[in-house]
Amino acid sequence: MTTPRYADVQPGTEIPPRSYQVTRLDLVRYAGASGDFNVIHWNERVAKSVGLPNVIAHGMLTMAKAGVYLTAWAGDPGAVTEFGVRFSSMVVVPDDDKGATIEVSGTVTEKLDGNRVAVELSARSDGDKVLTRARAVVRLP
Repeated sequence: MTTPRYADVQPGTEIPPRSYQVTRLDLVRYAGASGDFNVIHWNERVAKSVGLPNVIAHGMLTMAKAGVYLTAWAGDPGAVTEFGVRFSSMVVVPDDDKGATIEVSGTVTEKLDGNRVAVELSARSDGDKVLTRARAVVRLP
């Protein structure tokens, strides 16, 4: 992605969508990095026994993919000054080589002072909206 400039961005500007894959290996790596070893994120038998369709991704991993999307667009991880979401559905991760796909898109909703913009995000997996009230403030050059 090309880094946008504050002067060139207006409310309604759409950020090109991107897709991110999440595999079972990603879940294991995230569990190790975060310390969240809840069995629903790696054990299919247990996940199904508690009523889940399969192993699910960590909510914070899903949020992190949306964060990667924002920082790629802004061109600087330090440019994201605020970021919040609500989790609305699960990212079900099948036990295959492909895993699950998280599709992230965004729209600039407001220009703020200090070269900052408000961005509304959408994240979907398997047709379901997995993040709601996903909003960020990003500082642009």
